[in-house]
Amino acid sequence: MTPELLLLIGISFSLGFTPGPNNAVASFSAFNFGFKKTIPLIMGVGFGYTVLVILMNFVLISVFKKYPIIQEIIRVLGTLFLFYLAYKIATADISNGELKQNPVTFYDTFIFQFINPKGVMAATTLISKFVDQDKYFSTSLSVILVCSLTAFLSITSWTLLGKFLRKFATNKSFIKRFNYVMSVLILVCIIGFYI
Repeated sequence: MTPELLLLIGISFSLGFTPGPNNAVASFSAFNFGFKKTIPLIMGVGFGYTVLVILMNFVLISVFKKYPIIQEIIRVLGTLFLFYLAYKIATADISNGELKQNPVTFYDTFIFQFINPKGVMAATTLISKFVDQDKYFSTSLSVILVCSLTAFLSITSWTLLGKFLRKFATNKSFIKRFNYVMSVLILVCIIGFYI
């Protein structure tokens, strides 16, 4: 394994495993609905982020360089969606200590990858740093594979964390507090995008 590949893996993992909107939503979903019902969310994030990295690598990075305003538009749209998601999680309907319906779907998480400020920034950074124009195909493939693997591993890990924390959910009040904490974590991520 080359030093460049190790560095790519290290940076990708540090960006993927740190708290972010995808990870908070995955923990929320597994906590409230279990691992099995969170699989569509995992697939949405994993495949959505992989498609984003592929598009960024072959098309969007040059568009972003030419029209930097597009990145700002993505950040604003992502922020608005995150406010909506935080609200949905905080106000999710609980009856008899259980949420009735998961407010997050495969399509939500798949589409969100294209306006997720953290994801777009991570993809842009990794492609800019690790795609070598002299070895374009091989370095592009490395970045895409590492990013895809990171997306699936990180979202699955945060899902398992949410499922583990469910063991401590002894009453409706605890579940509601957990959901509030996940909503606040999403709001903190929004603040991080603007600092």
